[in-house]
Amino acid sequence: MKTLIKKYTDANLWNKKILITGGAGFIGSNLALYFQKNHPEVEIIVFDIFRSDDKFSNGNLKSLGDYRNLLDFRGEIISGDINSKEDLELIRELRADYIFHESAISDTTVKDQKLMIDTNVVAFKNILEIARENNSRVIYASSGATYGDSKSPQTVGIEEPKNIYGFSKLMMDQIALKYIKKYYMNIVGLRYFNVYGKNEFFKGKTSSMVLQFALQILSGSAPKLFQGSDKIFRDFIYIEDILQANILSMFSKSGIYNVGTGKARSFQDIADILQKELKRDLGNIYIKNPFIEQYQFYTEANILNTQNILGYQPQYSLETGIADYVPDILKIFNNYGNQI
Repeated sequence: MKTLIKKYTDANLWNKKILITGGAGFIGSNLALYFQKNHPEVEIIVFDIFRSDDKFSNGNLKSLGDYRNLLDFRGEIISGDINSKEDLELIRELRADYIFHESAISDTTVKDQKLMIDTNVVAFKNILEIARENNSRVIYASSGATYGDSKSPQTVGIEEPKNIYGFSKLMMDQIALKYIKKYYMNIVGLRYFNVYGKNEFFKGKTSSMVLQFALQILSGSAPKLFQGSDKIFRDFIYIEDILQANILSMFSKSGIYNVGTGKARSFQDIADILQKELKRDLGNIYIKNPFIEQYQFYTEANILNTQNILGYQPQYSLETGIADYVPDILKIFNNYGNQI
């Protein structure tokens, strides 16, 4: 793993217990497998509701955790729902030293406001109450969606969420800050920007455009981009840098931090880099953007505090991240074809 964690990777975590909610999902499973590989001395527990056939009104699956992300995992697995008081008692009884809270509704197109608030905000507060009782350190997934159309580079403290998802993550951050101030708790919120990488395939239609474009290209089709994609910019961040930020957060000052590369790139860049890496020249298909009213057109993380306080340094550009990801993409295509 190419990071600048240095002394933190050698930190003594002997007999520590790490709980990962949403641990069968994209980022959660990567965390579980990272600790298993690099810290065999720790006890790792994955808590996830796992996949079912239940869908939101937009047709997307409600639960995205998939056992196939954990085929190499050897720790404990708990099937549970963070919205269930009974299942939250299971978390309380674990008395984890560290809680990585990745469980949430992450689909930005979901419009069910009550379900979004219950799952992302109310359940998070319940997790913090359990952590307060057990003196657990909490590292949780916030989001760049909190910023909406705020001016780039997006900076913590200047937020304008454009959808209920972004609003729910902002509410989580505000609750976290209150708990830090009132109870002196160790809590770190990481505002992920546009993440891509291994174990995202089972997110289906909500997987990154890196993967979706790649599978389109491998199937022999030109990638389908929204009109004006050369002018739609995002801060695309590779999963390895997300892991770096999470591990550094175990030993850092409490607060809310952006996790991105600090460099905005266009969706057109993704399509172009992929065609080069996959040795294809299929052109592009441009379609109308159906999400234009709630769309972010330019995101770029201000990572100054993340660098200065966490010690975080992004290691992967869009080019090097995609190049590193391509072998996994080829395995996905060989195993599943273009099923997204």
